[in-house]
Amino acid sequence: QVQLEESGGGLVQAGESLRLSCVASGRIFSWWAVGWFRQGPEKEREFVAAIGWSGSSIYYEDFAKGRFTISKDNAKNTVELLMNNLKPEDTAVYYCAVYIWGDFQRDYDVRGRYGYWGQGTQVTVSS
Repeated sequence: QVQLEESGGGLVQAGESLRLSCVASGRIFSWWAVGWFRQGPEKEREFVAAIGWSGSSIYYEDFAKGRFTISKDNAKNTVELLMNNLKPEDTAVYYCAVYIWGDFQRDYDVRGRYGYWGQGTQVTVSS
């Protein structure tokens, strides 16, 4: 059974940074792409960033470009999301998930392509 666990969330002020981690129960990140999504209060879950199995393919949603960085360490079964210059609108629960079917290069931002969602980690940014 594949299990993912997110950590690193917290309460920060606008302009500060957080580093989120997603750890897998097994060495699945060596072969599977991973994505980060977030869900703000009364909002749909939306795509944030994704990284391919080798780490060479990386994608960001527009709001994340220039501020967020996704990376992976296959040896540690970990995918991280470094978030800089946080804004109040970044407040959300952040989830990681594994891309489980389809064409990743085309559908990296499609929530339905992902599975094995973690429980999420809360990020709150105060103004």
